[in-house]
Amino acid sequence: MPKRLAQNLDSAYIAAANRLNGRHARRKIVVYVESYDDVFFWSNLLRPLETPQCYFEVMLPSRTSLCKGKKMALANELGERLGDCMIACVDADYDYLLQGATPTSRQVCGNPFVFHTYVYAIENYQCYAPALQNVCVMVTLNDRRIFDFERFLAAYSEIIWPLFVWNVWAYRYNRYTRFSMLDFYHIVALERLNFYHPEQTLEHLRHRVNAKVNRLQRQFAEGRRTYKPLCDELLALGLTPQTTYLYMRGHDLHDGIVAPMLAGVCEALRREREREIRRLAEHATQMQNELSAYQHAVGTVEEMLRKHTGYVGAPTYRRVQEDVRTFLRRYGPGAGDTASPDGAPAPQPARES
Repeated sequence: MPKRLAQNLDSAYIAAANRLNGRHARRKIVVYVESYDDVFFWSNLLRPLETPQCYFEVMLPSRTSLCKGKKMALANELGERLGDCMIACVDADYDYLLQGATPTSRQVCGNPFVFHTYVYAIENYQCYAPALQNVCVMVTLNDRRIFDFERFLAAYSEIIWPLFVWNVWAYRYNRYTRFSMLDFYHIVALERLNFYHPEQTLEHLRHRVNAKVNRLQRQFAEGRRTYKPLCDELLALGLTPQTTYLYMRGHDLHDGIVAPMLAGVCEALRREREREIRRLAEHATQMQNELSAYQHAVGTVEEMLRKHTGYVGAPTYRRVQEDVRTFLRRYGPGAGDTASPDGAPAPQPARES
């Protein structure tokens, strides 16, 4: 596409192209996302919402470069071109929790044509606790339960909740240089996890979190007045102490906590299955054939975490889908005709976060 045409590509342009296809043709809605990995996630989320009247086409925001990321998906010139036929779907990061405290947060929370994950990022959905047992089965082809992921991550979340609120507080009140997400992760990162006695790991974590919270209370005296209201506000937004892990930085959760935890569990399950094959084999040739077939059939933790879709039942995931349904009801077929003569979408009420 020529550069000048790409620069003028906006919702009104897509609406006009839709009309050229005929009155009864399905309306295309272009969906801009942040990266290649996001294409599958958002396509999977949006596909069940398509109707006989409209469908979605998910793509990266630039046709003229390989630029990716949230800033690209929400660039000023792009944000002004969004509308009923062109939307952006992005990770919420902390922008949902900041509730308009920064320009990006205002756009994420207030633009009716921008949709976000509610949880921090797609990686957090991939680490959705109720789905992790099935991920283990996908990796090892062994369905025995040797670790309660849901119980552990709920307990983990309750422990880190007070410190997580402090981290959001630091970003809300521009103190993040003194308590960044990386600082937070260094406190809540798991040390060696004994799968048979996880309470030992959790108790060590509790001591580290409590010590850091005490230091922050002394360091930020002004937080005594604003911490509790922020805590109540986060609860009102749908966070709970038991689901804190869904709102911490996704990369830290995925690579530093859940993936290593799954790797340990899956290794134990693989060894168990291989011992079973060796025990049941009638002779050496059968044992080698069965072991080879099993090792060829199993996958890796990283691959299965990326590919599974066991998070589609998560309340926040369904909430995103409901936001899109509301958008489709509000800006249904023919809504493109409401664009103003200069090509900009007509002003509309902001979508509630």
